[in-house]
Amino acid sequence: MENLNFRRLRRLRYNPIIRDMVRETRLHKTDLIYPLFVVNGTNIKKEVGSMPGVFQQSIDNIIKDCNECVELGISAVLLFGIPDKKDEVGSDCYDENGIIQRAVRAIKKEVQNLVVITDVCMCEYTSHGHCGIVKGDEIMNDETIELLAKSALTHAQAGADIIAPSDMMDGRVATIRAMLDENGFMKTPIMSYAAKYASSYYGPFREAAEGAPKFGDRKSHQMDFGNADEALREIEEDIIEGADIVMVKPAGAYLDVIYRVKQMFGMPTAAYQVSGEYAMYKAAARLGWLDEEKIMLESLTAIKRAGADMILTYFAKDVARWMGKQK
Repeated sequence: MENLNFRRLRRLRYNPIIRDMVRETRLHKTDLIYPLFVVNGTNIKKEVGSMPGVFQQSIDNIIKDCNECVELGISAVLLFGIPDKKDEVGSDCYDENGIIQRAVRAIKKEVQNLVVITDVCMCEYTSHGHCGIVKGDEIMNDETIELLAKSALTHAQAGADIIAPSDMMDGRVATIRAMLDENGFMKTPIMSYAAKYASSYYGPFREAAEGAPKFGDRKSHQMDFGNADEALREIEEDIIEGADIVMVKPAGAYLDVIYRVKQMFGMPTAAYQVSGEYAMYKAAARLGWLDEEKIMLESLTAIKRAGADMILTYFAKDVARWMGKQK
């Protein structure tokens, strides 16, 4: 037979063991961060209608969920708080006895070997649902970051391992870093939502966190989804201000941004597979249009392949279970 002049790249694909040996990107349980929604009360576990398998939970059930995460090999959780009462200045956000502060103290007391990350933003705590102090129709930047820093301090004092500001106000990382350092929390890292887009993928989250804005939108501070160069400027600024980990949110529709961030800065990079992504995959799987296990492993691997070192996903526990079955 005449020697054909082409490379046979398929040789490494025929055998499943060989395919696994040459896989370039591997997803690990320790890459996953599991978001949790905390409410007041006892024995509360209320499923979010648009997010099957995701719950608003009281602290006693949050502790059970955290222990399960440890058993599954998940290294970290991210906490969102939903207070009973909201006001114009989001006072529960920085109250030392607020819902998040009490949850953190309880988790750190009852759960071992778990990193607790706290979301720092005001939208879940304000009566108007915006991410900061509002005057007229404007979300005020400088007044807001002072309260965010105060919130971050109370979270650290409660025992939070990582502080994660998600508000997208200018200068908030520097203000939080200064507040933490001045109060003896120099070792507490900041995971900044550094490139957070004004995205339609957040719809189900606003039901879960009860934080939809009562008027207007968040386009004055969250990023335009058409901009990628701007994301690099945002991330560079947060790094200069003291961010230890930078985040791109959402993940699936912004893989190009994740890639550019990792290539340009080489910083520990997180990506948030958000509620809308989760809801779409869940809905398609329930209709039999997609294989849930396969699509989730593929989508999460793609996020990691793009450059993410850690992935926030509501599928974290399911994926950890699936990985356990594969062994």
